[in-house]
Order: sequence, then structure tokens, then C-alpha cells
Amino acid sequence: MANSKYSSGGTVAAEPGPIDLDWSSTALVIIDMQRDFMEPGGFGETLGNDVSQLASAVEPIAAVLAAARESGMLVVHTREGHLPDLSDAPPAKIERGAPSLRIGDPGPMGRILIRGEDGHDIIPALYPIDGEIVIDKPGKGAFYATELGDLLQKYGIKDLLVCGVTTEVCVNTTVREANDRGYRCVVLADGCASYFPEFHEMGLKMIKAQGGIFGWVSDSAAVLEAMTPETSNKLAAGASR
Repeated sequence: MANSKYSSGGTVAAEPGPIDLDWSSTALVIIDMQRDFMEPGGFGETLGNDVSQLASAVEPIAAVLAAARESGMLVVHTREGHLPDLSDAPPAKIERGAPSLRIGDPGPMGRILIRGEDGHDIIPALYPIDGEIVIDKPGKGAFYATELGDLLQKYGIKDLLVCGVTTEVCVNTTVREANDRGYRCVVLADGCASYFPEFHEMGLKMIKAQGGIFGWVSDSAAVLEAMTPETSNKLAAGASR
């Protein structure tokens, strides 16, 4: 690791049970923390949602992101959005529902959910720094029509710490895609959020159900605990009893 403050691996308290992680083969994947979903005037609000429901995820993600950066962990940010000509946006996606503005329409932060516009970009509190990977994806899952799988393989990644928005849509879809590709996913419950609190709760339950059918559910405090040598050793000792 880049800093001796952090251990090379640790046992993370999670549901349905603790999980041992090697930080050198673990990536932090932050899903779609974009202005279009998080701020008034963006895509989320055009669908009739209360975007303030997502704010609770920012601080927990920021804490884990800071630790990941200091430790040298691979960090991946994703952004959902489309090409300006909408050639990668299926009509079924553009035409669904009755939003106040549709994908591609002009909005307060530029064209809605279009790459290169202000609204498409990541919120300042979690903005990527030089060297961090940014994956632009046209769909809900981070693996569909992107280079993510190749990049994770290149860096020898086996496990993913997943957070972002929304729990039941892009986070769940990405975790399911990752699970099918053999990755172990640990979802940070307090680092995810939904416009619908009940969907957040059920989305997490779906991931950890049946012995962790799609992955594990933990939180930011447990991950930060496991990243320091003293606490990770204690957790590992407790798990072995």
C-alpha cells in the first residue's frame, strides 16, 4: 500500500457474514454521483423525484474515497449519459414515462444526460482526481458497452467496493453484472441512496439475500475500520472464532 497507515488487507464486517479483502486487488467503484441525478434541474428531478433524498450518500462515499486515495486503492467513477446525437440511447429509454424534460432536451445544466454537459459531470464533493478511472456508460450497468471489464482485469481486481446512486437501479444492475463475471461485491449501504427509501432498503436486501446471492452489504465505517491494521486484525481474530 502507498501508506503504512493502512493494512494490506482486512476483514470487513458485513451481511450475510464478514468478508476478507486484499486491498491491492480491490477497487472502489462509485456509481453515477452526477449533477443530473443529485441536483435540482437534472434528469432525476425531471422524472418527478426529490433529489434531496440522495444527499445522505455523499459524506460516507467521501470518507471511503479519501481513504482509498491515501492507501493507493484503485478508484473507478461511472457516469451514465449519452452521445450528443443520441445514437447510443434506445428510443424505449428516451420515450418512457412523462418527464418534464427528456434525455437530450435543454435544461438548467445543459442538455439532459448528455456527455460533456455540466449536468452529466460528477458532483464537486466527489470529483475525480488525476489518475482515477472515469467510465462513461450508456446504460444502467457499468459493464454494458464499456471498457470496465478489461480495465479491472488489467489491474488484477477481484473484489469491488460499490457505492453510489441509485441503489435499486444502477448500483443493483452493476452488482449483478459484476457477480456474473466472478467479482465479489461489497455494497456500502450508507454510501448508496434512492429517491424512494423503500427501494433502497429492498435493493440492499436483494443483494445479501440467500447467503449473499449477489454480494455483501456493509457500510463506510466497517470498511474504514478494516482498512487500518489495528482494527482489521481484531476483526480477523473475531471472525476466526
